[in-house]
Amino acid sequence: MPKDWYEWHDLYNTEPKLQQRLEIVQEYIAHSLNAFPSGAIRIVSVCAGDGRDLLGTLKNHPRINDVYARLVELNPQLVERGRATIESLGLTKQIEFINGDATLSTNYVGAVPADIVIVCGVFGNLAEEAELNRLLDNLSFLSKPGAFVIWTRGHSNGIPYSETVRKILRASDFEEVNFQLTATGDMGIGIHRYLGENLPQPKEQQLFVFAGIPSKAR
Repeated sequence: MPKDWYEWHDLYNTEPKLQQRLEIVQEYIAHSLNAFPSGAIRIVSVCAGDGRDLLGTLKNHPRINDVYARLVELNPQLVERGRATIESLGLTKQIEFINGDATLSTNYVGAVPADIVIVCGVFGNLAEEAELNRLLDNLSFLSKPGAFVIWTRGHSNGIPYSETVRKILRASDFEEVNFQLTATGDMGIGIHRYLGENLPQPKEQQLFVFAGIPSKAR
């Protein structure tokens, strides 16, 4: 089992469910980019890992020069790898990779509200449903009205946890654009559009509590 999140990301090389999840996430990111009129597109990524979902999409996307993004990740090795990719794409003036705590609102100031919010690999690492509600409530600080929110949620022990996420989003100000399960059937990937108003200031400094560990990540 992976001992840290850097090792966990290496599972993308061998795990079909992660490879399938990444493919769908990149499909949703590309869809979101295509939906915006000409001009700048602002993106934030929460617990960004090495940024392979966004950076892999931008590599061959015609809107690459319109994107201004902030990726936030605590693991310094993943940040280093992501920054190397950003440099290789010639995007150092457009994309910043913050080595910091993605749960803290201060790490998003100046980059939000965003047009696209990526929250992948996060919901399954929250301790309880109350924390999920807390994070979803705080998405109004990260998102512009009309923003796309792209998320993932793994299933385990036969429990379709992604259905809980969809239910909460439907009850809030989020309209479902699309939802897919991986071919393995144990990873849900959704894209929603935020229909509410932006919250200029966060309701609290800490947007959520990340309780996951690599060996039990879902």
